[in-house]
Amino acid sequence: MRIALGQINPTVGDFAGNAAKIVAFAHRAQAAGAGLILFPELSVCGYPPRDLVERASFVVHNRETVERIAAETRSIAVICGLVTPAQAETGKSVMNSAALLKDGKVVFLQSKMLLPTYDVFDEMRNFAPAKSQALFPFCGKQMALTICEDAWNDKHFWNKRLYTFDPVEALIHAGGNFLLNISASPFWLGKRELRQNMLATIARNHKVPVAMVNQVGGNDSLVFDGSSLVLDPAGEVIAQGKSFEEDLVYFDSDQLSGEVHEQMEGEEASAYAALVLGTRDYVRKCGFRQTIVGLSGGIDSALTAVIAADAVGPENVIGVGMPGPYSSQGSIDDARALAENLGIRFELLCITEVFESYKKTLQKVFAGRKEDVTEENIQSRARGTLLMALSNKFGAIVLSTGNKSELGVGYCTLYGDMVGGLAVISDVPKTMVYRLSHYVNSRRPVIPRATLEKPPSAELRPDQKDSDTLPPYETLDAILEDYVEECHQAEQIARDRGFDLELVRRVIRMVERSEYKRQQAAPGIKASAKAFGYGRRFPIAAKPDV
Repeated sequence: MRIALGQINPTVGDFAGNAAKIVAFAHRAQAAGAGLILFPELSVCGYPPRDLVERASFVVHNRETVERIAAETRSIAVICGLVTPAQAETGKSVMNSAALLKDGKVVFLQSKMLLPTYDVFDEMRNFAPAKSQALFPFCGKQMALTICEDAWNDKHFWNKRLYTFDPVEALIHAGGNFLLNISASPFWLGKRELRQNMLATIARNHKVPVAMVNQVGGNDSLVFDGSSLVLDPAGEVIAQGKSFEEDLVYFDSDQLSGEVHEQMEGEEASAYAALVLGTRDYVRKCGFRQTIVGLSGGIDSALTAVIAADAVGPENVIGVGMPGPYSSQGSIDDARALAENLGIRFELLCITEVFESYKKTLQKVFAGRKEDVTEENIQSRARGTLLMALSNKFGAIVLSTGNKSELGVGYCTLYGDMVGGLAVISDVPKTMVYRLSHYVNSRRPVIPRATLEKPPSAELRPDQKDSDTLPPYETLDAILEDYVEECHQAEQIARDRGFDLELVRRVIRMVERSEYKRQQAAPGIKASAKAFGYGRRFPIAAKPDV
């Protein structure tokens, strides 16, 4: 039988819109001769729904929507993800489920057993686990239907397993000979390769074909890359969906042949595509059309503006230059040149008079005290106020421009350069910012050369350089990777990297002191295995052992 994978981009809570996508993709698949189409995890309501599942009306809408989809797709069997009621004694009101729709009705229901609670996942908070799972017969096969994490506990792949039970193993031992997996598996660099290797191990060890359909699109901080897969029993890819866009992929369940669509290759290309998709969906799904980016002439704001232009179109991006008393003419020229190269609107609002007004107002209460970082932050906050004024007036969302390196050590100003509705590159280290900027220019040279070549500076005091306060970014990013993503201690980082121990400890102290800032930052787009945000939960009022 010809089977289709419907790799769609759902919006959380948009039952009508999600159903329309499911029905449209199902009709296309049926017209192409498919007898079955699979859709991602919780595709009916969107993933992750979080505490929306606690609303009784939300659960009712899931079932009503599935019944409507079933009625409109009678000519093809459909598997889609939805929320279903749970047994009262579990303490949870709902389960994460998958429904098989056939001949206008729900003929089979399977619920998720393994509920992840690590990194960005907190499914045990919202869902009850299934007590058991069953096979269903289809096109001469005994189908083993699993939901995302159910396939992520293979003892042959993981050195340390998170669960004592393996649903895949149990279903195969019960007679399953074809594994189906509907997923909402978020992207980060290296995730696509990890996912494919894991599924290939399952296929080889159990000697069964594996078909996985994955959600695509951005929902809040998470980006889902799609990249749906079908593997034969030898673990070889026989069908694959595109990365970072909706797709419809076909394969033959008997011949084990299918379509392999073009993939996004390379770290820079993948990271950039994820940032563009995440920005586009965050802006549009939150109901905005236009974006605002403060353009300093530096590389961070330049990359953010390029991403915004690709995400929502240059006609929907407003670049704002806000020179102050210490801004160089070169930075103003670079900001203007970038805007011209991108074809975005550019406004120039000087903050010098605003800054002087602040200082005059504070002169009496600050009497006898030297100027310091306070005055630097006043400049940054003046800029933030202007950006938010434009946001209010034009109904546009401000995109903040800070990178992961700065956010990590607190080299950013609350209510200043941190203002905004989305922190586009907050999970992109400074060294990767340069790599992505060169990648952008390899496609079309839009970022001015001076922006790429000049030493990074906030330009908040005369001749200021980032290196006055921070170690070289190559060193800083290595320490942050080891400490934030790998949870290594100072002594191990210093030993493994050959860094001075006191330097490593100083960076770690900066990270710990800045937790209160990070928890007030705008949501950022997850691109690494461990991003700052709700996937990294640390107390603010604490005294960690550095």
